[in-house]
Amino acid sequence: MNAGYLLIAAVPIFLIAYKAYGSYISRVFQENDSNITPAEEINDGVDYVPTKPLVLFGHHFASIAGAGPIVGPTFAMVFGFIPVWLWLVLGSVFVGAVHDFSALLTSMREKGKSMAEVAEQTLGKAGFLLFISFTIVMILMVTSVFLKLTAAALTSLVPLTTLSMPESQTMLKTVVDGGIVKARIGGIASTSVIIITGFAPLIGYLLYKRRANPALMAVVSILVCVLSVGIGLRYPISLDPNTWMWIVGCYSLLAAGIPVWIILQSRDFTNSFLLYGGVTALVAAGIAAAAMGLPMGAPAWNVAEGTAKLGLIWPMLFITIACGACSGFHALVAGGTTAKQCSKESHARKIAYGGMVLEGLLAVGVLIAVGTGIDFEHYKALVFPAPGTAPPNPGATFAVGMGSLMHKTFAFPAAYGTIFGMLLVEGFLVTTIDTAVRLNRYLFEELWGALFRNPPRILRSYIFNSGLSVALMLYLAAGNTVMALWPVFGSANQLLAALTLIAVATWLVARGRKFLFALIPAAFMMVTTVYSLIYLLQTKYLPAKDRVLTAADGALVVLSVLVVILAVKSLLAGKKTAETAEKVPVAGNVR
Repeated sequence: MNAGYLLIAAVPIFLIAYKAYGSYISRVFQENDSNITPAEEINDGVDYVPTKPLVLFGHHFASIAGAGPIVGPTFAMVFGFIPVWLWLVLGSVFVGAVHDFSALLTSMREKGKSMAEVAEQTLGKAGFLLFISFTIVMILMVTSVFLKLTAAALTSLVPLTTLSMPESQTMLKTVVDGGIVKARIGGIASTSVIIITGFAPLIGYLLYKRRANPALMAVVSILVCVLSVGIGLRYPISLDPNTWMWIVGCYSLLAAGIPVWIILQSRDFTNSFLLYGGVTALVAAGIAAAAMGLPMGAPAWNVAEGTAKLGLIWPMLFITIACGACSGFHALVAGGTTAKQCSKESHARKIAYGGMVLEGLLAVGVLIAVGTGIDFEHYKALVFPAPGTAPPNPGATFAVGMGSLMHKTFAFPAAYGTIFGMLLVEGFLVTTIDTAVRLNRYLFEELWGALFRNPPRILRSYIFNSGLSVALMLYLAAGNTVMALWPVFGSANQLLAALTLIAVATWLVARGRKFLFALIPAAFMMVTTVYSLIYLLQTKYLPAKDRVLTAADGALVVLSVLVVILAVKSLLAGKKTAETAEKVPVAGNVR
């Protein structure tokens, strides 16, 4: 099959959905720019900061995307590219974008409160405690698996033969590994990450304190990205994976407490141009692939082998691909940071619904790059290596696939395309980790506030709460592999999306508004993810006697069942209240 057809079919679906379905949701929520947003009303200069749409979109998109739209489709392609494409497109439009947009609007209407706090209003104190406990566990899974992927990406080595380069080349720094000359691609990304992070406070100061023109700062940010790659080519940094995990952990601890404009927003703003460039390159290559008639190297359907590698296609396909189709983590970003920075309600659809369909488009581009850029047998050797040979490295697999696709379509040197792909992976990873740790800091603070009438001073300290988040992240990452963490992360992530949609539905019911557009995808995701957790428990964690993941899995099942029970009660009570309110005449109309 012509690989480009996957992209050509997806683009109009995304555009129509953004215009039509996004507008429908706006009308349900009665979007109105005369409503004062939390960013404008509170505006504390730390968390609540009115932000220009271009800057906020970059921060939001960089935070939600993470490695999910790259790693998920790369893993799941073993099922065949058709089922992956269907879930990416339909999931983005009817589940993921609905989830992100409705969560953002709901949080904005509730003064920037997190979805856990919104759940307290609709599900009561017990619902709040269950929701926040579940969310904390889920974020720990997110940060630990992304930390593991970050360490792998920053230390990636790619054989020169894969890049179609002779051993005599001098452009890339190399090392001999297992008798094979390999390029230190991860080291280039390492240098770039350090430089971009180092420039972030300056860019943040110019943007937010000196009110510099965002377009001018966009040019400066692009120059910083180019400079960082140039220096990385000459001076790639090589460190041990465990050392990188500690470095990223310490950086996340710092970024979790300082004002958001100093590092988080400004770093994401800079990094977003790499991400936009990556999406543009993938879309352009996909169109070129269609014109050239490049075929997908992967099979259209490969369910039997996919089942052997990952498990039953339902539910495992739907939890392997989280970001790119649907992700509960997006609600944490929407309610935790974006709702506190959105200056107008009309910006919400561009940022949330638009950000999700752009992520879906990115994931389709990843599917094309991996499917056309790498031979299927080579793909399986990289993503599902034989036990004891090498750890899975889906990030490097995508980078090599992107480099090969760029070479086939535009005669772009495969080495440069691979470097670009690795920078894309790394940019998504780090921007998600630092945002997630900051979100977990908020959640721990909310949890202590709910458990104690007057929390001890240490429990109100950002250092303690951020440090706790980082310590648990490092513990989980150190003791598990990516393949062990990814399924339970995916299940937890999708389950949080279901719980968020349930909270949104109950919020809408209480106000007498249409709610089925949120409740139907919530039900589908709830059934799928609870079954996936039970399936993983029976087939993987209990047989392997993995006590940590067994405990996490079991806790998620119990928490989700309890939340569903509370949600059903709340939905029934809210619907009854709304029906009663409709029958009561408005005071002004009583004669």
